Amino acid sequence: ARHAGPPDGGWGWMIVAGCFLVTICTRAVTRCISIFFVEFQAYFGQDYARTAWIHSIVDCATMLCAPLGSLISNHVSCQVGIMLGGLLASTGLILSSFATSLEHLYLSLGVLTGLGFALCYSPAIAMVGKYFNKRKALAYGIAMSGSGIGTFILAPVVQLLIEQFSWRGALLILGGFVLNLCVCGALMRPISLKEDCKTAPELLEQNYVPETEKQDLKRMSICSPLIKLWPHECLCYCSWKEYDFLLMPGFMVLAVSILFMAYGCSPLFVYLVPYALSVGVSHHQAAFLMSILGVIDIIGNITFGWLTDRRCLKKHRYFCYLFAVGMDGLSCLFLPVLQSFALLVPFSFTFGYFDGAYVTLIPVVTADAVGTPLLSSALGVVYFLHAIPYLVSPPVAGWLVDTTGSYTASFLLCGFSMMFSSALLCFARLAKKIKRTHLPSLTGNTALKQHIWTNGAIAYSVTAELDQRDVEFLAVDTNSFSNR
Repeated sequence: ARHAGPPDGGWGWMIVAGCFLVTICTRAVTRCISIFFVEFQAYFGQDYARTAWIHSIVDCATMLCAPLGSLISNHVSCQVGIMLGGLLASTGLILSSFATSLEHLYLSLGVLTGLGFALCYSPAIAMVGKYFNKRKALAYGIAMSGSGIGTFILAPVVQLLIEQFSWRGALLILGGFVLNLCVCGALMRPISLKEDCKTAPELLEQNYVPETEKQDLKRMSICSPLIKLWPHECLCYCSWKEYDFLLMPGFMVLAVSILFMAYGCSPLFVYLVPYALSVGVSHHQAAFLMSILGVIDIIGNITFGWLTDRRCLKKHRYFCYLFAVGMDGLSCLFLPVLQSFALLVPFSFTFGYFDGAYVTLIPVVTADAVGTPLLSSALGVVYFLHAIPYLVSPPVAGWLVDTTGSYTASFLLCGFSMMFSSALLCFARLAKKIKRTHLPSLTGNTALKQHIWTNGAIAYSVTAELDQRDVEFLAVDTNSFSNR
């Protein structure tokens, strides 16, 4: 059955549970690969930079192939995509347990496992957006908390598995665990929304379509007479406008900021354990730091998701997101002076909380920028943009460690990168507000008025989007014209 809008419940909670398990099997497992870092370095006798490529390639492949996951989800099935991804990821981990060189791990643990994770991650997250609207941030908070819960549980378990069965046995067991992605895929029942198959004028009438998308549809409405000439009465909006959001100014600024944010956040998960070991923390305490980071990540996921669904903060999700990114960057700047377990514990609390906060809000901010019908494609692009920073930043950080002999330069670069990402979004929003304050004076000038004509009950604009005053004026003017 076709739903008028997202049901905000029902089977949607099973979708949240499935996405929760997907984030455990993908992002939590990726984070726990850092626990293997010291083992790989000692076994293969390589430096920091070469060993860091393993984690980089996993993250890069996961994000680089995210549009492929969205493509399979949109045109084949979300269930098929996630099940296929689970098989590929499990195969990659199992093959990694037989590795004889770092190059072998680059291909099996890096490329193959990363590709499998890519086919699962973005489609599962997009499915949550299909089922929820009013409680979207809370649903995402619960679903994305799997990353934190998984890290909290898996970090000490992986350390124990390494001690009992060596790193080869631990990777083999993880390969079997990741097969649970196939179960997650079976939960992803597709949903058909009326907004997925509407013309531009019909979409403008829906209350749950975001204002940014409505403005885009107003520009698109000039083409509606041409749409009627197509042989099919209903032309699917999300198929022929699938990547039109790439030219939206709001999305372009978000995309640039994500590049810097992704560069700053990735090395921390790779080098927290090695850094802790370098300042005299024991192996179990270092693994416990990852567990703390993971469990506080959960609190950040759920509390920020719940808070930003409240009426007082719902309109300020954008600023909540940039605040969380900025706080993560600030905490990274203080990390080089924290050289004991007692001081590293508060860092894990702070970084973990705000990491969970902004990770939860990435899909929400993206949906607010492009609209729900384009969310799957937009998330594919957003996670694709993580790929290059994820690939480059850990080896660059490793090179800085090898060159300078300390972690200070690496952590400072990460902190400043994340703070720049937050500042960029802040300046963009301020510029937009300033532009809006000057807009009424511009629209009052008759020399700048746009040429409007009517066709029946539909008003068409020759050029750019109109503000809300112009839309109301056109509605009154059109009705008076038709009454004549």
